[in-house]
Parts: sequence; C-alpha cells; structure tokens
Amino acid sequence: MNTADLGLPVTVPSTALFTDRYELTMLQGALRSGTAHRRSVFEVFTRRLPEGRRYGVVAGTGRVLDAVENFRFDGAILDFLAAGKVVDDATLAFLADYRFSGDIWGYPEGEVYFPGSPVLRVEGTFAEAVLLETVILSILNHDSAVAAAASRMSVAAGERPLIEMGARRTHELAAVAAARAAFVGGFSSTSDLAAGFRYSIPTVGTSAHAFTLLHDSERDAFTAQVASLGSNTTLLVDTYDVAEAVRMAVEIAGPDLGAVRIDSGDLLLLAHRVRRQLDELGAKDTKIVVTSDLDEYAIASLAAAPVDAYGVGTQLVTGSGHPTCSMVYKLVARSDEAGPDAPLRPVAKKSMGGKASLGGRKWAARRVDAHGVAEAEVVGTGAVPEGLADRQLLVELVRGGTVVGREPLAAARERHRTALAGLPMSATQLSRGEPVLPTEYAS
Repeated sequence: MNTADLGLPVTVPSTALFTDRYELTMLQGALRSGTAHRRSVFEVFTRRLPEGRRYGVVAGTGRVLDAVENFRFDGAILDFLAAGKVVDDATLAFLADYRFSGDIWGYPEGEVYFPGSPVLRVEGTFAEAVLLETVILSILNHDSAVAAAASRMSVAAGERPLIEMGARRTHELAAVAAARAAFVGGFSSTSDLAAGFRYSIPTVGTSAHAFTLLHDSERDAFTAQVASLGSNTTLLVDTYDVAEAVRMAVEIAGPDLGAVRIDSGDLLLLAHRVRRQLDELGAKDTKIVVTSDLDEYAIASLAAAPVDAYGVGTQLVTGSGHPTCSMVYKLVARSDEAGPDAPLRPVAKKSMGGKASLGGRKWAARRVDAHGVAEAEVVGTGAVPEGLADRQLLVELVRGGTVVGREPLAAARERHRTALAGLPMSATQLSRGEPVLPTEYAS
C-alpha cells in the first residue's frame, strides 16, 4: 500500500473548515471591493525563537501539501456556511469552485530556521491565498514545535534510539502529527499505530503495568509475555521490586532476553544497578530502556548511564515547554490590479510592540565560512548576491496549484541531520542562548 495516497490520517470531507471565520469574511469584503483577485504574496515566519532555543526545525511541510490539495468546499460545507449566514451568496459561489491555483515555495522539511526566515511563501490571488492562512499555521506551528523538541532530545541522546510514545498525552489527531514530526527531528520509532500506518514509521511496544497487575504474580505475567512475544521481548521490571523482577525476567526468558524497561524511580541509579545485575546473570546483550516523563535535560543527565534507548511522551508532544513556534502568515506584497503578471509592490504592517513586518517578496540563503560552517541567515528582497546563489533555501513545493515538492519522510529526517551538522557546534548546547545564527537583511 502506498500510504502517500491515503490523504489525511482520518476521513474528513475536506480541510476547508480548518480555518477561522474571518478568513471567509475578508474574502467576502475583498470580492465586494474588487480587490480579491489582486496578485498577492504571503509569507510564514516567526519574529523570535522560543526563549533559550538556538534554532528551529521546519516540520509539517508534507502535511501542508496534503491540506492544500484537500482544501475544497463541498455541498455539506457550503450548506453549513449558508445556514449560519457566515458569508453571502456571491462568496458561496466563489467557494464552490475554489481550487488553489497558485505557487508555494518554502524551506524543505527538516531544514533549520531562525527569526525572520521566510519558511513558506504562498503566491496567488488574495482570494485563494488568504483562505489557507489558518490551516497552514496550525500545521507548521504544531509540527515544527514538536520537531524542535525532538531534535534537542536526539542531540542529547547521541546514538541511542528514541521512541515516541506521547499519543495518550495529546489529541488523537495531534498524536499522529507529533509522531511524524518527531521522526523528522530524529526519533526512530513510535508507539502510535495510526502514525505507523499513515507514515510508515516503525512501531514498537510490548506491555504496561496493567498486564503485570492482571496476572496473579509477576512471574505469571512475564511467562505469558515471553510465551506470546518470544524471548526478544521487553519486560517491564518496575511494577514491584526491580531487582527481583530483573532476576525473574532472565530466569524466564533466558540470557537472550531482548530488553528490560524502567519507568519510575531514580533512573540513573537503577540503570547502573540493573546493568550490573544483567551482566552477572549472563544477559550481557539485554538492553535497558528507560521512560518516565523524560525531556532533553533528563536524557542528557543519563548520558553516562548504561541506557540503550529512551521512550518520551508528554514533553515531546508538548514541544518540551514550547508547544508553538509563534509563526505568522503575513501579506508582504501585492499588485494594484488583477492578473498573474501584474507588478508587485511591498506592503508591511507597522505597529508597536515588536509586531511589525518587513515587506517584499523574499529569498533566503545561508552563508557559510571558509570551513563550510553556517555563519548567517541572509534574507533579502532584491537580487540574490552571486556568492549566495547556490546557497538559497527555498524550494518549489506547489506550481500552478499542483504539488511538485512531495518527498519521502525519510528525506526530511536525513535533511535535518545534515542541516544540524552544518551549524556551529554551539547549536547543540542545551544551555539557554541566543539563536546560533544571526539573521541579516539584504535589500
């Protein structure tokens, strides 16, 4: 089965109502004023990274492409809008035929970004581009936040694998998106079967404490699990007494026991004790998996412990304290008349409180030093300097309404590894700091 052909992870009539009402009322006003078909350019960017973060991670691009393709106003949706008097009849007629026919460029998924980076650029008429604002921001803000947390956790884990297991800590649909974003950010597997089905992410999982408590004894539970799943399974050893559980686990499964999981207590101390005990019992190849409300700091604190893999839930799916990237979708250029070739002129919001925007259709490039290490994010509106022409970051995603930039999820995951490796070494420090690259603006 080609899961890329499945569309969304659940059956919905369309993505058209994943939006705010004012997108439609703006459309109605623009249709009445005769400005709806002016050529327009919208850009997605963030003014700042979450406090203390040194880089952001673009994630959700593939889901954005799915959402744009599925942005359709079918009969039921139009009836809903008409019944609620959300928009007038002329606007309903426009929506009935809506298909995005413009162009979208953006940072490829897995790439890193910084304040001011134009991570996505949407070009088309005002009418067709403005409607995509909410769904695009919903996807990019969520997925990029999770991917950034996943990236930091992956850095802290080093070569040890990470398991995404946060489905029970968030909305059921957000859980699927979070597993996908975590994979981009460096996680190797997920406990969520919907994510495995939709995105072909490896799935893992064996048993919880309930399975042990169901049986008359821990021995009965371990015996049943090994009989069902084989000696290579992972046995949960902290329901009662950890030392006794480890001894029993090796006795029942033999020295070929796959792994033991520790889900509570002093993980650093227990990991050392369990490793020593496993080795003494002859189970030298049995691995140790730790879980229990881990974040990047807890993972880093276990770097010297004999831990083989980490399972992360709550902190991952909530962005490790930063559940959104504060990305915005702003009109930065528009024409004075309709027509695909009408000249553009920059427009920008001017306001107090640091919420001003920079007008003009932008390009972005990453300047590197003599050693090939990134030293600045350069954003401009004029001609691209010759020295940066081959360092441009935006790629074509949609051309004339047709998706041209879809790629395997593994490509985004590998891109992130490459992008991270190209940043200064301080990018991977978990201590608080400023963005590792400055953003420079070129006219």
